[in-house]
Amino acid sequence: MPTATPHKPNDLPPVTRLITDHNASGHAIFSAALPASVPGQTIYNGAVFRLAYATSTRPAQLNSSADLASYAAQLESPPGLVVPGGTVVRFVDMPPGSLSPMHRTVSLDYGVVVEGAVELVLDSGEARVLRRGEMAVQRGTMHAWRNASGTEWARMMYVLQECVPVEVGGRTLGEDYGEMAGKDVKSSGN
Repeated sequence: MPTATPHKPNDLPPVTRLITDHNASGHAIFSAALPASVPGQTIYNGAVFRLAYATSTRPAQLNSSADLASYAAQLESPPGLVVPGGTVVRFVDMPPGSLSPMHRTVSLDYGVVVEGAVELVLDSGEARVLRRGEMAVQRGTMHAWRNASGTEWARMMYVLQECVPVEVGGRTLGEDYGEMAGKDVKSSGN
């Protein structure tokens, strides 16, 4: 069960996504297969995960709406942070002052600050603050995210793609969810 932390309610705007498709004539249309609003899952540190889209194959299989069916199933049973063989787009809302556990995914991640200021903390002790519109390229490193504001919510958008496990000094660095392991985030299976 998520641990409640005293902070103001999340006042960030809802996350919505539009999905396009084709009609029988081959013209682009907006799909009505899924609602535009993206549901959220609150995890133990109060952050809200929103799986905005995910694919289970690369290249993505759009024919016969295979990607839509796969994504709908992942909404019902959320995947780990990474979808092996696929891609993930996730929005994460962070409560004021919150800090994620130190963790590593076996993936190449693009993290973009959408609202607020977020500090990227590395296990070496290095840290940098990113502001709205700035991004980090996370290359399989051990890291944590901290909302740099003590009063306002922050939002990031992440695009994750599985990578070959990183090797450093003859060691293979695998997935490590730290304190999240076995709680609200399941293993990605890689």
